Amino acid sequence: MTEPGSTDAAVGGVRVGLCGWTIAQASYVRRFPLVEVQHTFYEPPADAMLARWRAGVPPQFEFTVKAWQLVTHESGSPTYRRLKRPLPPEHRGQVGGFRISPPVLAAWERTLECARVLRATAILLQCPKSFRPTAVDVDRMRTFLTTVERPAARLLWEPRGDWPASLISELCRDLDLAHVVDPMQTETVTPEQTYYRLHGTSGMRHVHSDEELRRLRDAVAGRPHPYVLFNNLPRATDAERFLAVLDGRAGV
Repeated sequence: MTEPGSTDAAVGGVRVGLCGWTIAQASYVRRFPLVEVQHTFYEPPADAMLARWRAGVPPQFEFTVKAWQLVTHESGSPTYRRLKRPLPPEHRGQVGGFRISPPVLAAWERTLECARVLRATAILLQCPKSFRPTAVDVDRMRTFLTTVERPAARLLWEPRGDWPASLISELCRDLDLAHVVDPMQTETVTPEQTYYRLHGTSGMRHVHSDEELRRLRDAVAGRPHPYVLFNNLPRATDAERFLAVLDGRAGV
């Protein structure tokens, strides 16, 4: 039986972690085998910090990274408040939505650099609800992902809002993407590359019930190397409870 928090192996083949360093790194790596880096979305850290993170984890510890918001989010997004340096006025209206523009291309290159320093296994493209299944937005996404340099890491895509499953399937197939979802809300169209992000059924403060964690266990059963990342506020506790469900310590 895998010990709680062991990073030596996934529990039952399932890799469980958190969205962001929400506890001290030294404690984190004893409890979970991977982390999804959020700093790279708001404003990527310097290479020196990324290198310290990489050096401070076991060799088998896994990083995934969230692409810089300049790639996916329009300049009016409230997430830009967390930029250390305000977006230059000339870049407003030129970022987000997979535009082929100098600031977006530079942001993508910086995302790739971060992934290389961390030796990340995946890059997440999380889109806001304002990125919709329109001909314009879909064409931008197609053009961008068939034009820019592709990483050695997998590309993950988390659309928000009401997207037809058939269109998501088409884009994932054509652009070689893994479809990311909160399984409490919907199901992925790429179950062979399961990457779940749990945001909280009733909001960020949501504590997942035992029944929800059992449903989650059943959802990933038999899938090849599924990833389960918790992004609700009580994420560390929920993730550890889920690990207990996976290896039978919860008695369910």
